[in-house]
Order: sequence, then C-alpha cells, then structure tokens
Amino acid sequence: MAEVVFREATEKDLDQVAVLVARLKRLNEEFDPLLKVSEKLEESCREYMKKAIHSEDSLVIVAEHGGRIVGVLKAGYINRVFYDPPLEGQIQEFYILPQYRRMGIGKKMLEYAIEKLRHKVSFITVSFPSLNTIAVSFYERFGFRPIFSVYARETTEKTD
Repeated sequence: MAEVVFREATEKDLDQVAVLVARLKRLNEEFDPLLKVSEKLEESCREYMKKAIHSEDSLVIVAEHGGRIVGVLKAGYINRVFYDPPLEGQIQEFYILPQYRRMGIGKKMLEYAIEKLRHKVSFITVSFPSLNTIAVSFYERFGFRPIFSVYARETTEKTD
C-alpha cells in the first residue's frame, strides 16, 4: 500500500475536498434531523472549502493516498474577545473515507493538524453531533474534554 501523505490543501484539491465535506454533512444528518442537508449541498461545500483554502483564517489539511484525497480536516482561527488567550483553533470539519478508517490515518491527521495549529493558538476545540459517540471517544483519547453544550429547539411546528 502506498504511503498516505498529509499536507495543506490547494486549489487543485477542491473538487475532492468538497465531496468529502458533503459526505460528512450527510453523515451528520443521520445523527439529528435538525442537521438536514441543503438541496445545494455540493455547491455550498465547494464554495465553503474554496474560501477556506484561500483564507488566512483557516487551515485545510488533506490525507492523500495514491493521488486520491481520502481525508480532510478544516480548522479555523477564532478570536475570543472575552477570554485569554484570545485566539482559539477550532476543528470545524474532519472526515475520512470509510475504507480508510481504523488504519491510524485519523490519528496521524489530527496530530499533523495539532502541530500546525500550535504555532498560532494555545488550545484547540472541536464540535460534532452530540450523539456521535465514536467522535467523543476519538477526541478524548487526544485529551479533548467538553467545555460547552449546545442545545437546539425547532421554532416552527411540523406539518405532515
């Protein structure tokens, strides 16, 4: 098996990266109906990731195997005006193709991201659907712990 390479994403990765983020959003939809994906999901993912790849406020990392992007991690730099230290690294998207899971790629990719982020921030947060127990276990192994809970409520009544 060829080696998996971790690197920052470039414009040439955009199509593959957007597909992976769309897959992540569809997976999130399975955890909660409030995370229903948009009809324009693919287009939105492409624009979102294009902006991120070119932004100084984002870090986009890919895992590449044999010329194919098999994983993506997007982090943002968040200014916390009420807290010290004021700059937070926030992992906002993280997805690895199913056939590449349980091979240590996620671990290596997260370690690579932490190494990149630590030069700008003193701590990193991550958010994901609260029912994703696999993600909870994964991040806890790296020393992440809960600091906030986000609760949601629909504001409109459903009509059937």
